[in-house]
Amino acid sequence: MRVPFTHSLAKTATFAIVHFAVAFGIAYLLTGSVAIAGALALLEPLANTVAYLVHERAWARFMARPTPPSALPVQQRIAETSC
Repeated sequence: MRVPFTHSLAKTATFAIVHFAVAFGIAYLLTGSVAIAGALALLEPLANTVAYLVHERAWARFMARPTPPSALPVQQRIAETSC
């Protein structure tokens, strides 16, 4: 199953919004500073969002690979090789 790139982008964008909110909340609770929390909340999720997009595309490519015969259950391998 191929995942459209636009789907990956939309999923990445919503993940970025949630991640920003969580990062800002935690940074604010730890520092008490809106400026520091804002800076941390922008930098850390930005890096993770890019990493997530790369991860999502790699995972989609991995899932699209056909299953090698050696990974199939024994009964299915026997059925496919016998005529």
